[in-house]
Amino acid sequence: MSNESIPEEQIQTQEIGEKQTEQAAKETADWLKQEQAAIEADKPDGDYPDALIFEEGKLTTFTVDFSTEFKRWESPDGVIKKIIPVKDINNEDKVVWLNVKNPLYAEVVTRGLKGQTKFKVLRSGQKKATRYTVVDE
Repeated sequence: MSNESIPEEQIQTQEIGEKQTEQAAKETADWLKQEQAAIEADKPDGDYPDALIFEEGKLTTFTVDFSTEFKRWESPDGVIKKIIPVKDINNEDKVVWLNVKNPLYAEVVTRGLKGQTKFKVLRSGQKKATRYTVVDE
């Protein structure tokens, strides 16, 4: 259908609608690009092995590598976590991400100072009620 048979007013309305659609698409793309940039900025530096999973009610055994300083990561809302390199029970490289305010982090550091590298940890609870208990042999 050619524009010759369409009234001028309808053509202008159609063009305005197309411009608004283009503008909305541009605005959407702009905020998504900003969001993507924020995600990239918040990513920790480097590639890490998979995180060690602490299952509720199960004992998790791992060995901490204290040979290098733990890497630090800060979230956009200011939460500081340490990325702790460990080996799981199958001797596979993993990491444990611990908030520095988590009592388990203090426990790992304190025991590490005393020479302990092997840990058995029992997780109980969920979300804010989660508790980690280091089990002595």
